[in-house]
Amino acid sequence: MLTRRHIRVKVMQCIYALIQSKDDSLEKQEKFLKVSIENMYVLYLLMLSLLVELHRLAEKHAKHASTKYLATEEDAYPNRKKFIENELLLQISNNKSLKRELEGRKLNNWYLNEEYVKIIYKEVVASDIYKTYMSSEKSSYDTDKTMIIELFKNVIAPNEKIYEYFEDDKLTWIDDIPIVNTYLVKRLRKANATVNETFFLPELLKDEQDLQYANQLLTKTLLNDAKWEKEIEGKTPNWDNDRIAEIDSIILKMAICELLNFSSIPEKVTLNEYLEIAKEYSTPKSSIFINGVLDKLAKEYKSTGQLQKMGRGLQ
Repeated sequence: MLTRRHIRVKVMQCIYALIQSKDDSLEKQEKFLKVSIENMYVLYLLMLSLLVELHRLAEKHAKHASTKYLATEEDAYPNRKKFIENELLLQISNNKSLKRELEGRKLNNWYLNEEYVKIIYKEVVASDIYKTYMSSEKSSYDTDKTMIIELFKNVIAPNEKIYEYFEDDKLTWIDDIPIVNTYLVKRLRKANATVNETFFLPELLKDEQDLQYANQLLTKTLLNDAKWEKEIEGKTPNWDNDRIAEIDSIILKMAICELLNFSSIPEKVTLNEYLEIAKEYSTPKSSIFINGVLDKLAKEYKSTGQLQKMGRGLQ
């Protein structure tokens, strides 16, 4: 689920948190990193379970509507139960493995905060995506899947109330929401009628190496902070340390650390990855500045033999 770039961002967040809190406890930061990574999976589960709760609320509304005497907009649809019978939605709602995972982690957020589910449900029913889907007599797994994906992308994911809820719950989720939402959409696109239950419960990390990489990148960047500081100073003669933004400084130090300490990661991968992170988390001018500094350092390290790389490497 998590790529190496996501892991780099998580390490960057940890280092930034350490600077802000002025807490030099490496043990605390390692714990914070592990929890922060694990919380991304919790966020994924909550977004997936939101679909389950929407389905449950739709069933509740359908039962209530059947006892009414006055006609409603739903009565005009060819099949009033089409949303409830959506194959992808049923696949997720009836997923016993997902239910066990949610219960095991005690993730009853939507039960405790049902008002958010109701807000989303109202927006879903009022959307053109829902109305067009319900008005059509055509039905298949693919059309059902397309509809849920479009609803998620255009109605659920952009909802400000949901964003505010997650932001208030865990600060690190601010940066995680777009990553998790993008991954969930990709997962839904790959779904088909025959996938097993575990398809919707992917592994958080590809393997144990990813967690080792995260911890090593964090510790080696922090323990050699003074050393990386001098490396940067040597390549920014016209810049005072105070003029380099904290995020830019962290990105540079992490990149230098990776260049010199992770021989299996190709130089080009490191430079590209940190440049992309700089573009996303810093200013356009900062990314140009960081690119220039890293380019100079990489050339110097190669000429002095400090840059030792082997194999094809990992991203």
